[in-house]
Amino acid sequence: MTKKKVVVLGGGNGSAVSLVALKQNIAKFEIVGIVAMSDSGGSSGKLRKEFGVLPPGDIMRAVLALSKYDYLLLKKIFYTNRFDSKDKLNKHNLGNIFLTLATRYGGELMSAVQALGQSVEMQGKVFPATLFSSDLVAELTNGKKVFSEYKIDQPEYDRSIKIKKVFLEPKVKAYSEATKAIKSADYIILSPGSLYTSVIATLLPSGMQEAIKNSRAKIIFVSGNAYRTDSETGPEDVVGAVQALQQYLPRKIDLVLHNNCHLTAADKKKYKEKKWGELLDNSKELKEYKVVSFDYERDGGGLCSIKLGKKLKEVLN
Repeated sequence: MTKKKVVVLGGGNGSAVSLVALKQNIAKFEIVGIVAMSDSGGSSGKLRKEFGVLPPGDIMRAVLALSKYDYLLLKKIFYTNRFDSKDKLNKHNLGNIFLTLATRYGGELMSAVQALGQSVEMQGKVFPATLFSSDLVAELTNGKKVFSEYKIDQPEYDRSIKIKKVFLEPKVKAYSEATKAIKSADYIILSPGSLYTSVIATLLPSGMQEAIKNSRAKIIFVSGNAYRTDSETGPEDVVGAVQALQQYLPRKIDLVLHNNCHLTAADKKKYKEKKWGELLDNSKELKEYKVVSFDYERDGGGLCSIKLGKKLKEVLN
C-alpha cells in the first residue's frame, strides 16, 4: 500500500498534537512536520540571542511528537522540566540545550535535528520553515507595529486592538527541503494553535506560498475551539480564523475540521484558570467551505490526539 504524504505546518503544541494524531496511523501516512522559526521568547529566545542559533523549542517538540515512544513522557523530560539553578542554565530545558549544543558542535541545525530524531527514533521528518534568522512583525489595526514573536505573543497593548497582518523582517527564503515536501504532498495540514505566531508564521518565508500553489495537496485547517486570552490578539471566532488564514494562502482551504465539544461548567472553570477563551462557533457561516465538526477535546481541557487521529484517518482517505 502506498502511503499518503502528509505535511503538517505550524509550531508549538498545536503542531505536536497533529503529528501525534497522524503517528497513530504511521502505516498509512508518510509524515513531515514543518515548523516556524521566529520564536523569540523564553529559553529559545535566550539561546537564539546568545548563540546566534535558530530557536530550538518548537522544532524539538515536533521531533518528540514523531518519536516511536510516548510523546507526553518525552515532552516532560525534554521540554516541560526546567533547570532550577543559579547559573545560566536556569529555566532552560534539556531539549533546547541539546539542540543548541549540537547545532554549534555540528555546524548546522539540521544535523542536530537529525541527531535528536535518531535518539528518540523519530517516525517521519521534521524541517524548519527557514534556515535564516528572522523576526515576526505584526501591524495592528491602529497602524502601530509590534516587533518580535515574544511581544506579539505577550501583548502589552490594549487587547481590543487586533492584528491586521504579520510579516517577517528581514524577509527570508524557505528551506528547500520544506518546500520540496510541500510540493510532493497529498495533504497539507494547518495545525491548531496560535494562529499568527505558530501557523501563519510558518507560511511567511519566501517560497512557501509558491510551493503550496504548485502542490496538488488538499489543504486542511484543523481548528481548535479555544484561544489564549493573554496571547496574540487574533480572531475569536471560527470564521475569523479561517478568513485570516486564507489571506496567507495562494488557494482556498479544502476542508476545515472544527472541535465542536460542549464545555460543561467545570470545563469552563478550567478554561478560565488556564486563561483560555472559547472560540465562538460560527462555522455554519462558512458557506463556501467544507466543514466537518466533531469533538476532539481531551479530558481536563486541550486537544486529544487520539480523537483527532481517528478523524484524520477517516478524512485522509
